[in-house]
Order: sequence, then structure tokens, then C-alpha cells
Amino acid sequence: MKTSFSLSDFDFTLPDELIAQHPAAERSASRLLDGRSSSPVDRRFTQLPDLLQPGDLLLLNDTKVVKARLFGQKGSGGRLELLIERVLSLSPAAGHEVAAHMKVSKKPLPGAVLQMDGGFTATLLGRWPNEDGPLYRFALSSDPYMLMESHGHVPLPPYITHSDSADDERRYQTVFAKHPGAVAAPTAALHFDETVLARLEARGIQRASVTLHVGAGTFQPVKAQNIADHVMHFERFEVPEATLQAIAACKARGGRVVAVGTTCVRALESAAKFGPACRDTNIFITPGFKFEVVDVLLTNFHLPKSTLMMLVSAFAGYEHIMALYQHAIAQRYRFFSYGDAMIIDRHRLGKAIK
Repeated sequence: MKTSFSLSDFDFTLPDELIAQHPAAERSASRLLDGRSSSPVDRRFTQLPDLLQPGDLLLLNDTKVVKARLFGQKGSGGRLELLIERVLSLSPAAGHEVAAHMKVSKKPLPGAVLQMDGGFTATLLGRWPNEDGPLYRFALSSDPYMLMESHGHVPLPPYITHSDSADDERRYQTVFAKHPGAVAAPTAALHFDETVLARLEARGIQRASVTLHVGAGTFQPVKAQNIADHVMHFERFEVPEATLQAIAACKARGGRVVAVGTTCVRALESAAKFGPACRDTNIFITPGFKFEVVDVLLTNFHLPKSTLMMLVSAFAGYEHIMALYQHAIAQRYRFFSYGDAMIIDRHRLGKAIK
């Protein structure tokens, strides 16, 4: 069993045509790779309720994707793009401040007033979270959430090549999205519709929620060959007290905690590791990580060399995950945000997958 890992260990070759550019016609019409045993089983997502047990607890991320991509121009006329990663303040007195990525040919200087499409302005204040930070701090001329809703674009991932549409606005959002703040969808949860949720409830599978606002850093490639040198991005999250109680009750009755997506895993394991008061996490889960909460993971297929490939390898075992990915490629599964899903059990050290 492999115990030492470098970045190249998490690489694989994916044909471009397997990168899903659009969602399935219906949310639950996607495929589901059942990887809970040594031999993969090809299923449909609608079978999920039959794969779980009465008494299990399904954990969902109720973050809501905001239309965080905004376009505008500098005083010189040069075009630019902002991707709002985090709203820092909402009140006029505090300046309607946001932290954002900025894509522009030549960076403007602090104090520059940018004219944004839609008739509002964004004043550059400096870098964030400090003077050497990776993001930029802006003061918008009005409420950031209102401006994004009126003038923003859906922040589709970089591997989706078409411009956002009304269909993306509807489908790049879960049916239970509640708290605005994410710039990327918790993609494993995109497969759920009301019919599947009702069947899960009827089967006696309980539900609880966490909120983790997925950041654009989820798409940033790992560049360090020694993965221990990689610096993770921070994401805001909350695990409510009611959810902590539901998890404790589930464990007490012998049920399993089923996380829908790596974002739920990050939130739950961060709360367990750093305490329930933690609200900002840069947890980096790689093989050898000791999981304390999650027993079963429902997840989409992730980018080569990504931190999420490392997370699922830590969860289900490196060799097992790489074999599942090769099976998925051979069977023409659809990959990434709009793609198909996979269900895996937590690999216990010293206990082989049956």
C-alpha cells in the first residue's frame, strides 16, 4: 500500500469529451458509480435511496451560488473582470466592501475607480487579506448582493467553455440552496431533486445541513510537487448546533454519516478538528488524514492533481480511487461539475475494502 505521495501520483489522462459541458436533462438522471466494494458497480443516481440504510444521516451543503462574475473597465478603457470571492461588509458606513479576484491586462493602482457594466463603480482599496494577499479589496457603490443579482454572471468553472445562460442560473444551484455566498456549486448536491429527497425521507434516512461557501480556490491547481508545500485557500463555513446533535444521535444509534460532497467533508472534519467555533477553514485532507465524522461520501469526479483528488484518495484509499477513476473513464462517465457521481465508503486503515 502506497504511503508517500507527490503531485504526479494524482494525475490521470481524461479525454476532453468526457468533461460535461451541460447538466443531464433531469437532475437525478445522472449515472452513479458505486465504489463501496472492490468491484465497481454502474448505477443510476435514482438508486441512491436504496443504497442507504434507515437511520443514516445525510449531510447537505445549503450554500447558495451568487452571480459573482462582474465585468467593467478601467479609466483607460481597458476591460476587466471581477470574481467576488467574499462580501466583507454590507452597510454603506462600512463601504460595501468585497474581496475579489481581478482579471485585467494591467492591474490598476489602489484608489482607481472602475466603471462596471450595469452603471455602478468599484473602487480598488488594496490587496486582501493583507498587503501581499492573493485577492483584491474593493468598495462597491451599492449593496454587493443586489449588484451581483442584477448585473452578475454565473461563475461557471473554467473548464466549462460556454457563456452562462438562464439554464446555468437554474441548474448550477442546488434545489435546497439557502445561504448566498458561494462562487462554485457543491456539485455532488446538484443531482438531488424533490423526488429523490422524498424517497430518502420515506426510507427513514434523516437529513441535516452545513453551510460552506465554496471559493474559487477549489479550481486552483496544485503546483508544488511535494504536496505538503501546497497552501490551501480559506473557505467560510458553519456547522449548526442542530447538525452536531443530529450527528451525535446518528452515531449513537449505529447509523452512518453520509456527506454529500467534499465541501460537507471539509466542514464536518474542520469542526471536529478545530472545534465548533471555527468559521474559516483551510483544512488540507491528504492520504493519512484521520477522519472523525464522515462514514460515506457521495461525490462527483474531480480534476487531475487537485486537492479534491487527494481528499477522496484519503477517504477511500489511493489505489481504490485511481482504479475507480480508470473504470469511470473506460465506461465513459461524465466528469466534473455537471458530470456524474460516485459513492464511496471510508477506508479504515488496516481494513481491506471488501
